[in-house]
Amino acid sequence: MASSDSSFAQQVQRLHRLTVYGRWLLVCFFWLTIAPLSLWGIREEIFLWRQYFTWVALRYTLAYHPLSTLGFAICIGTTTAVLIWQSRNILFGIPQSELKRLEQKVCQIRQQGESHPLWKWIW
Repeated sequence: MASSDSSFAQQVQRLHRLTVYGRWLLVCFFWLTIAPLSLWGIREEIFLWRQYFTWVALRYTLAYHPLSTLGFAICIGTTTAVLIWQSRNILFGIPQSELKRLEQKVCQIRQQGESHPLWKWIW
């Protein structure tokens, strides 16, 4: 493999950066679409919370509004997963298995050429 090539290493880094941006865009998309819908589903309970908030009221809301609970779980879960994934990459470096996958993807993009959608972003 051409891993000693400096332009290849830069392309792998660009692909990794695109992966990071893509994951954060997905998280933002979830928070901008799913979270408001989930809040809308519990709007009456939020009105009651503003008058008198208790943890029992929160537990009741989450238990009896499963779609809203699922929506919040998706938002919080994806945010947490991306934070942990990115923190691991920053603290310990990109794992070899993921680096190999990125290198293979860059090779595939190089082979396909300008017809690949990521060509402009990587090249």
